[in-house]
Amino acid sequence: MLSLPRLFLPLLLIAALPGSAHAESGASLYARLAGQAKAGTCFEVDIDLDNGPGLNGDSGELTYPMAFNNVAEGWSWQPGSQPDVEDYYRYKFLPLGSTEEARGEYRAEDRIGEMQTMQVRWRYDYFLAFDNIYDFYRREVNDAAGFASHLPAGLAANTAMRARACLEEPLSSESTTFWKATHGQPVDFTLKKRYLIGKLQAIDFVDRHSATIVSSVIPLPQAAP
Repeated sequence: MLSLPRLFLPLLLIAALPGSAHAESGASLYARLAGQAKAGTCFEVDIDLDNGPGLNGDSGELTYPMAFNNVAEGWSWQPGSQPDVEDYYRYKFLPLGSTEEARGEYRAEDRIGEMQTMQVRWRYDYFLAFDNIYDFYRREVNDAAGFASHLPAGLAANTAMRARACLEEPLSSESTTFWKATHGQPVDFTLKKRYLIGKLQAIDFVDRHSATIVSSVIPLPQAAP
């Protein structure tokens, strides 16, 4: 269990706040904002809890570990970083969902004398990338470090997670990886990773049934100079 200070609104107060059942999807948000929005544009987006470490509700504390959610793209590298004050990977990520497309098929001969039908598939993975993770918890060597909030037992299983963020230059990024079809794996597979880049403002834990916010994780108070 993390022993770090947590900031969240009292449950009785938050239960009265309105909320939407779902925020905009990662795919829709990327299509709307990438290359069109300006720095400072703010948004809400649901986190894809099925693709990641997921929520842990043990001991009455809801946690989402972030230790291994590093953006490994070149624009996130910080060579020569000092581990006690900065990470090699500047940006962390939260998964925003994926979409897949079947893009037809073709006949080809990967094994001599044997024609095959090769499928063509594309997948798009969407992410929120941000570089202010330590606004939310203090730097420490702890694989369980991440977003955390105290919640009554029984709420964890029915809780979704939502991020509030504002875009920051360079706003967005995309990478592409391609796997050529082979005899054993007759699929031409293209993976595109698409990132919205900004500053994280808050993490909201949302009740799936009532669509109300049950707890919010906000930045820690800044230490006095």
